[in-house]
Amino acid sequence: MYQEEIILEFDKIKKMWAECALTGYAKTVIQDTHPFLSEIELDAKLNETTQARHMLEKCGTPPLSSPDGIREIVRSAQTGQCLSIAELEKTAQVLVSVKRLKDYLTRGKNYEISLAYYEENLEPLEHIKEQIHSQIWNDQVADNASELLKKLRNEIIHTETKMRDKADAVLRSNKECMSDSFSTIRNGHVCIPVKKEYKFRISGTVIDKSATGSTLFIEPSASGKYYEELQELRIDEENEVRRILYTLTALIADHGEIIEQNTRFTEKLDFIFSKGKLSLGYDGTAPKLLQERYINFRNARHPLMDKNTCVPLQFSIGNGINGIVITGPNTGGKTVAIKTVALNCMMAQCGLHVACEEAELCMNSNFLCDIGDGQNLSENLSTFSAHITNILDILKRVNKDSLVILDELGSGTDPAEGMGIAIAILEELKKSGALFLATTHYPEVKSYAAQEDSIVNARMTFDKENLKPLYQMVIGEAGESCAFYIAERLGMPASLLRRAAMEAYGKHSVTAAHETPFTAETHATITPTKAPEAPTAEDANETLTTENAHERSTSADANETYEKIKKEAAPIIIHKKPQRPKAEIPFQRGDSVMIYPDKKIGIVCETANEKGILRVQLPSKKIWINHKRVKLLVAAEELYPPDYDFSIIFDTVANRKLRHQMDRRHVEGQAIVSEE
Repeated sequence: MYQEEIILEFDKIKKMWAECALTGYAKTVIQDTHPFLSEIELDAKLNETTQARHMLEKCGTPPLSSPDGIREIVRSAQTGQCLSIAELEKTAQVLVSVKRLKDYLTRGKNYEISLAYYEENLEPLEHIKEQIHSQIWNDQVADNASELLKKLRNEIIHTETKMRDKADAVLRSNKECMSDSFSTIRNGHVCIPVKKEYKFRISGTVIDKSATGSTLFIEPSASGKYYEELQELRIDEENEVRRILYTLTALIADHGEIIEQNTRFTEKLDFIFSKGKLSLGYDGTAPKLLQERYINFRNARHPLMDKNTCVPLQFSIGNGINGIVITGPNTGGKTVAIKTVALNCMMAQCGLHVACEEAELCMNSNFLCDIGDGQNLSENLSTFSAHITNILDILKRVNKDSLVILDELGSGTDPAEGMGIAIAILEELKKSGALFLATTHYPEVKSYAAQEDSIVNARMTFDKENLKPLYQMVIGEAGESCAFYIAERLGMPASLLRRAAMEAYGKHSVTAAHETPFTAETHATITPTKAPEAPTAEDANETLTTENAHERSTSADANETYEKIKKEAAPIIIHKKPQRPKAEIPFQRGDSVMIYPDKKIGIVCETANEKGILRVQLPSKKIWINHKRVKLLVAAEELYPPDYDFSIIFDTVANRKLRHQMDRRHVEGQAIVSEE
């Protein structure tokens, strides 16, 4: 799994998504899903999700069941093994679910949903299902599976009854020799319990004896003669049962290709419907894909947050604005905001709906993220070192089609140096042409963003009266940390606030700042001149000091460092060609065509409608199918004369006869019914 997917919590989305699927195949595909780079492919995947959502809303939950294991059953049948009763019942259950799914999709055709036409690819094989159900019952081969089996089992019951009757007769006539008053079965023989001292008075064979040896279990000669007859009947029964099982096995082997096709399409539909179920779960919306570098969300939500408590986000970037610098108080929702944007973009590029009321977005070649403190004790990385290592990797991979999100840019080190690094990173991202979002507390970074044409500030709103964040983003305005205001409201003494304000916002002398790097020693020589009478957070917007401006404008060394960064090859987005006017679909009535992927040959009996769906006559039925799955083999003009009557091929004998009669005279009470 990509690291960015974990950072953005897309792995949690995948876990929710996998819970919407039933088959192992669909769950595997979900885990292997990553952002698509082909615009045509992504269009198709988003369309699948939209149609699945529509089907779920109109027709309810599809009657899907897992066909896992059916391929192994078919393979066993095709290699000559005899399927067990459990395997045959599993096959029948799968065929029942295929029939239910086919009926469900047929209902979807009433709403003109293209996804419903997958019904044409499902063959329930009802004759096989009925044969299995009629011959297998209660985990065994039914008595009525064949006439011979029914006869053999009746004879077995009759023979067993005669054996027991003979044994009971001997027992009743020799009560004094018996240690009990009933017969029993030992090793398949009907025996009577004879006291050891009377063993020679009973004619028969000793089969067993009691633990003490005082009782012998003897099969009387009168019932013993039926034992061999019973064994022969049971052998015949077993052979007949095996013959029936082999017959059913051969039937499944002969239709293995169709069962495989059913399984393949059931798994595919399970995956498609899982996307629709997920969309319903967080009330998703189909995004509109743009080729321009632009993202616009109206009322966007983080899909993992409760819709009833999550504050919707209004967001847009692009159209000349490549970067947004977000500021605001701690716990104000800055990190959630940038993750909401990136996660929704990633979900859309994986063919999923987004958690928005309305969304327009472009595709991204990659998603590059630096969120969290990144501290790694095993690699001896501090928070700052981890940030820089990650950001350098981002700068190697970034390109004009990237989406970059950076949290707490420049944090984890000396504030002055961190601020300089933050501005240098933003400058490099600006040069790359990528779309990027960054959160920060540095006032100098806010001033930098205000001066740049392609970067804007944004702030997270805050309720100063109740000291609560409002979680609303306002693009175009710089935010404030509200640290002094919060401290004052919480009771910090005025003297401490004045001292803090003097250190933060006091005017500085900068005699040595131009000649030497900004170090701790230089900072020590700077003396405050006048502390503000009433400190306010708005003073933060005026803190871009002379030496900081000078350092930013003369950062040649930093520029040289970034120029030496070796760029890595980035993924390429494959845009679809500009849409051309729809060409006429070149299929005429009577054309001989091949249907893919099954490579079945048929004849076009109805030309394509406005949705590109045409009708094809197969050897046993007519089907509706998308023209993209049909390839022309032989044109109709090469097969038939110009005035050929196609009703000979496509119409029933009854309809042709009635039509011939109607051509000559009126036929009362009759109508020609076209085949559906």
